[in-house]
Amino acid sequence: MAKSNLSLKNAARQSAPGDRNVFRLFVMLVLVFVLMMALRPSIFLRPANFNSMMRQLPEYGIMAIGISLAMMTGGIDLAVVGTANLSAIAAAKFLIAVAPRGTPNEQVAPMLIVAVLIALATGLACGALSGTLVSKLGIPAILATLGTQQLFTGIAIVITEGRPQSKLPLLFSQIGNFEFFDFFPLSFVLFCLVALAVGIMLERSKFGLEVYMLGTNSKAARYAGLNNAGILFRTYVVSGFLSSISGLIMMARANSAKADYGAAYTMQCVLVAILGGVDPNGGFGKIGGVVLAVFILQILSTGLNMFENVSNFYRDIIWGGALILVLLSNWYLARRKERMALARKTA
Repeated sequence: MAKSNLSLKNAARQSAPGDRNVFRLFVMLVLVFVLMMALRPSIFLRPANFNSMMRQLPEYGIMAIGISLAMMTGGIDLAVVGTANLSAIAAAKFLIAVAPRGTPNEQVAPMLIVAVLIALATGLACGALSGTLVSKLGIPAILATLGTQQLFTGIAIVITEGRPQSKLPLLFSQIGNFEFFDFFPLSFVLFCLVALAVGIMLERSKFGLEVYMLGTNSKAARYAGLNNAGILFRTYVVSGFLSSISGLIMMARANSAKADYGAAYTMQCVLVAILGGVDPNGGFGKIGGVVLAVFILQILSTGLNMFENVSNFYRDIIWGGALILVLLSNWYLARRKERMALARKTA
């Protein structure tokens, strides 16, 4: 009975508010698109510009989905970039050893499959370590994943001596940068498939419901018979797996791997999750909102690049300011909702 009541409570919490947030994000996306189109129509509306945006957003977009999943449980995964880079480096080291540049494609193809599996296995192992620290040892997620981020980055630096791993077989880059209909990059299609799969998992599967229930009230979830530690562990494993996919995408785009690629993506991923409506305290969030937030952030990032007088050095200030603004806005909306609910009760 308790489990049933908690499920109903969670389902009610996920319906209308989430839909309103997704609608607001869609309106924001349209406004940002129209603004950039009005400011720099000759540059922004080029097909090559849209193609470039579709190439860039999957790298941090998939990691943002992983961070969002961790946030929905009431935690966070700050190790996504370290996991992505270590996974890519593991795959790159293998390819360089067995199929360096110049190896015939018929010999490279089976090695590519093994390299991808190595990267995915590395991501799963990294996620399992973070998940064990959080779920089994009870270490706060922000501290555990900050530690594993430094650990994974340190391991990547040691095994590469801080140098980029290049001289990869060209076939990997050719496949990774393939375009459907000479316009839609494979990485963008992969991002859409990942978002769709995770969205369906959250909305339709037992595990997705358990994630929301755990984030809503961990004590009530435990009393309802849920294995909280198991849910947390699986969430961080999924996040590590998604990060390894991002690592492969980054490796394909640059045709190399390095320990510090995408160093600024952590802040962007957190911003995407918060802007997308994921509650940092857990229990609420929709992948549709996260996807819209990724599109908004990418359009803003591309828009900044269109203005020569806006230096890239200001980008971190802009992202940090935007994150604080969104947090303040969410805090204000939550307080107003509480006051309105209290007023209805006393009326």
